[in-house]
Amino acid sequence: MFKYNCLNNIAKIGLDGFDENFIACDDPKDADCLLVRSASMHEMEFGENLLAIARAGAGVNNIPLDKCAEKGIVVFNTPGANANGVKELVIAAMLLASRDITGGINWVSSQEGVEDIAKLAEKQKKAYAGTEIYGKKLGVIGLGAIGIQVANAGVNLGMDVYGYDPYISIDAAWKLSRSVRHVKDVSEIYANCDFITVHVPLMEATKKMIDVNAIKLMKNSAILINLARDLLVDEAAVVEALKVGKLRKYVCDFPNPVNVGKEGCIIIPHLGASTEESEDNCAVMAVQELTDYMENGNIKNSVNFPSINMGPFEKASRILIFHKNVANMITKYSAILGEAGINISEMNNKSKGDNAVTMMDTDMTVNDELVEKLSKADGVYRVRIVK
Repeated sequence: MFKYNCLNNIAKIGLDGFDENFIACDDPKDADCLLVRSASMHEMEFGENLLAIARAGAGVNNIPLDKCAEKGIVVFNTPGANANGVKELVIAAMLLASRDITGGINWVSSQEGVEDIAKLAEKQKKAYAGTEIYGKKLGVIGLGAIGIQVANAGVNLGMDVYGYDPYISIDAAWKLSRSVRHVKDVSEIYANCDFITVHVPLMEATKKMIDVNAIKLMKNSAILINLARDLLVDEAAVVEALKVGKLRKYVCDFPNPVNVGKEGCIIIPHLGASTEESEDNCAVMAVQELTDYMENGNIKNSVNFPSINMGPFEKASRILIFHKNVANMITKYSAILGEAGINISEMNNKSKGDNAVTMMDTDMTVNDELVEKLSKADGVYRVRIVK
């Protein structure tokens, strides 16, 4: 029986996917696995039994990934589960920025009780006129699950779409419309596009990637959209660019003191994935990931360990060893098991950055003494016996 705890509200349709092997618990320290959305976990003390964390969403900046890796705690996210919700908000962002829809609506609301409002509206509407998005150039930076949907939607809206992603996967490339112009230099997007939208993960290499130098390359009429992470953009530089007319509008989904109330900024209260469908999809995927890992040891969509899968567990024992990605680790495990007379019927090893996972099925049950020997091998973070 596995115990789980939800640090935030998780959609019921997802939790209903847990089978009879899972039971909810009230204290996170007692849990074998955790589900989280936005709660910060950086100051949390993890219980010794904690094996996995599933983030019902894409971003994991609220989770201490290195700390989890060193403890052999697998961190999952749910890429693509909220992609359609974010894509639709990007379309809304383009319309809100190209046509002053909110300004017009606010003006109408201020005219309550005015008898000749219809006549006044005909005179006033030119103050809120804008431009269409059809035929404009859309630049999409980052062609992951969300970026691909945004790029394809732009094509369907009649836009000339540029896409930039030096690390695009083969699967992603297959899903991308042929009409998207795949550029190798992001400066081509800056120089040519009327709308620029960012869809990359926040890492040290991408922090403030949209900076003063990037803005200088942009068209004076460019509209910048950031529904990914606020720290991807140097917002002080953006606010200054809006003041001098270098940028036309900035649409952001992350309110903060730098952007709220500033001229040319359209700030949305973090609504990117806030749809019933997105929350349901994220919850369902998170539960599926946890279930397969807890019951079979298979890992999919982890952000701190590689994906690894040996199907349903059917042998006497399945061993998962989380370790540093260094040479001769498999030799050590094989020797320890060989000395104990344990035959390895199947084995798989995968790595991701500095971390690696070795999965082994054995024909004999592995006891606690053997687990302790494996755990003491240099470079091992954790040893888990699935069954």
